[in-house]
Amino acid sequence: MTNPSLGHPIHVPGQVMIGVPHAEDIQMSVVEIGDGTAVTKVPYSEKLAGDPETRVIHGGVITSLLDNACGVAIGSKLHGMAGGIATLDLRIDYMKPAAPDQDIFAFVECYRVTKSIAFVRGVAYQTDRSDPVAAVSAAFMLNSSEGRAPGANLKAAS
Repeated sequence: MTNPSLGHPIHVPGQVMIGVPHAEDIQMSVVEIGDGTAVTKVPYSEKLAGDPETRVIHGGVITSLLDNACGVAIGSKLHGMAGGIATLDLRIDYMKPAAPDQDIFAFVECYRVTKSIAFVRGVAYQTDRSDPVAAVSAAFMLNSSEGRAPGANLKAAS
């Protein structure tokens, strides 16, 4: 679902993140949205394992989960008025492999917003937020699509 006036996805707790193709593909969903916070989830699936023998979730899935959770948290802090955001800096520290056969969650908070930048931090975890699989610290540019039509950054086909 997309907010027609702003042109970006609307995220609803309990639903898969519609409008973000890779998030839809891995069944990423929003669990909870607060004022500047978000909890998102990717259900365990063998197709997301980086190694079929260990069945551990690929690090790229965790990166995607955290990056998208950051966007949801920023949107909730700005009450959906971000006008498009772009990742400027995304630092992820992996602390341990995710356990196989368990869903993975992300908790992220947008703790500071300036005129053009939002700062976020959070963790990816499985059963206990205080025992993280990974930690994220990131900065995002706000209003990254201001004054441009959708797709304006794409080259025309030759």
